[in-house]
Amino acid sequence: MDDLLPLADAIAARLKARGETIAVAESSTGGLIAAALLAVPGASAYFLGGAVAYTRQAKRLLLGIDDAALGQFRSATEPHALLLARHARAQFAATWGLAETGAAGPSGNRYGDPAGHTCLAIAGPAERAVTLATGSSDRIANMRAFAAAAFELLAAALKTQ
Repeated sequence: MDDLLPLADAIAARLKARGETIAVAESSTGGLIAAALLAVPGASAYFLGGAVAYTRQAKRLLLGIDDAALGQFRSATEPHALLLARHARAQFAATWGLAETGAAGPSGNRYGDPAGHTCLAIAGPAERAVTLATGSSDRIANMRAFAAAAFELLAAALKTQ
């Protein structure tokens, strides 16, 4: 996680300076994004909460997403990541929602996406979604790469807003 801390620290500084807050919905990063954000001293000023929504049931219970909304898009797609980000934002009444959904590895997911595939999204004053493909089957390395990419996506949005 040490490689994520400088990214999380920069995000935290921007959020605090702007008086903004964040909520996180993670899947294959397993809480790594939230852990990095919470490792920054003073996290209570900007971090409202998060969920490791690894299953459909978790998405329903933790993020308040109904079956009709979940049925619109398959997991590990940009529209699904946006759905998660929007619901994390709404569920916690945060300025920003940040979400990740993918396949860390060592094998792909049941939808045919290979290991190293993830989709990331932010929802808030700006909305963006991106797809990342690492080409690696290394689960731990992918989890770190996915979290770093999520921070980079949010940092880019914070610079332009």
